[in-house]
Amino acid sequence: MRTLNQKAEVSVLLCLSLAIITCLVFSTYYGVANSQQNKTLIQQQGVQSMSSNGTNIILVHGGWADGSSWGKVITILKDSGHRVVAVNMPLHNLADDVATVKRAIQLVGKPVLLVGHSYGGEVITNAAYNNPNVTGLVYISAFAPDEGQSLSSFVTPKDFPEGFLILDSSGLAYINPTMFHDRFAQDVDPTEAYIMAVAQKPFNASTFAEKSGPPAWKQLPTWYQISTSDLMIPPEAQQKFAKQMNATTISINASHASYVSHPDKIAKLILDATKSSNGNK
Repeated sequence: MRTLNQKAEVSVLLCLSLAIITCLVFSTYYGVANSQQNKTLIQQQGVQSMSSNGTNIILVHGGWADGSSWGKVITILKDSGHRVVAVNMPLHNLADDVATVKRAIQLVGKPVLLVGHSYGGEVITNAAYNNPNVTGLVYISAFAPDEGQSLSSFVTPKDFPEGFLILDSSGLAYINPTMFHDRFAQDVDPTEAYIMAVAQKPFNASTFAEKSGPPAWKQLPTWYQISTSDLMIPPEAQQKFAKQMNATTISINASHASYVSHPDKIAKLILDATKSSNGNK
């Protein structure tokens, strides 16, 4: 038979075991609960950090440029309360460039204001078609073709001076750096234009002939900035684009690179568009 001391030891051991089990149960339960709570909180904070109280502005560059060319405009827009994204397109064909912009639209969600410069105008014309996330289009000295038209309906490589475009073995076209400033960006500081020329992204020459699809500018509010000293896209063509889409229009005595030489006026046009773009025409 167990002695009194042995019985007391057994009771103590049982109490200790019950205490340990209770601690483990509570620790496991609250550990899981806190983990789930923290996970939910992190997810909520992550979603909130990605959202914007205003319009999502997507900037779309043209040929011989990339997303960083919007740098001055981005700097002005950064404190506006709007989320700003500058895409980087491959510039190999229209379909891939349109797909790139569509992915950006899907990523940021509604509402989206698309802003396109030069060839970027053709891209947003196609990317926004029947896209419920897009509420407006802004064209900066840009192409805005109708269905079945192409860039070559308005400008062809033959319209440029001899030696202006240099093609590599794959048909990708570069602007001759010695002619870049005087033709593309004559009102931009020469040093800055030189950097633009050196950092230019080549544009597939075959894209000039690609047909554009149904235009989103027939569905959405539009804004257009005409560069009256543009030597890349004739100002007359720009006026035609603005008129056919019944766009809210401003004219600036600027080169083709108006968003670099006049970023304050371009940013103002974009911000004005964010206030007014509220659905289909």
